[in-house]
Amino acid sequence: MSQARTNARKAAVQALYQWQMTGQSLVEIERQFLEEERLKDAQKSYFTELFHGVPKNLGVIDETLTEFVDRPVDMIDPVERAILRIGAYELLNRLDMPYRVVLNEAINLAKYFGADGSHKYVNGILDKIAQQKRAVEIKSKVSVERPKAQGGR
Repeated sequence: MSQARTNARKAAVQALYQWQMTGQSLVEIERQFLEEERLKDAQKSYFTELFHGVPKNLGVIDETLTEFVDRPVDMIDPVERAILRIGAYELLNRLDMPYRVVLNEAINLAKYFGADGSHKYVNGILDKIAQQKRAVEIKSKVSVERPKAQGGR
């Protein structure tokens, strides 16, 4: 995965965190990020997709998260909530991106921004979403990676 895309995710976590905490308009927050050159080393198009895609699909994303989290989505730590929302967005909308990449990126974001151990929480939730929403992809990977039993077809 490119560093520019990873940086886009990092910026999107920060921007979504700001949006969640302040309720400022997406346009205003995005303008601040551009003016402050916080997207200098980031893939700007991917930042924009995530930053606008998560709020646009918030109902579906939060509904999906609600199935797997242990508390109301609004009660999840705001940093973890932003990371989970990005991961869920990618699992639901970016089928071109392998689920393992989505999980690894989210885990790394949680290690970078989150509290100690938050990466385990993020991984647990997103893994459950992947098992449900990406079951076909996961099954096809397992059958490719596991050698066939003796006398298999």
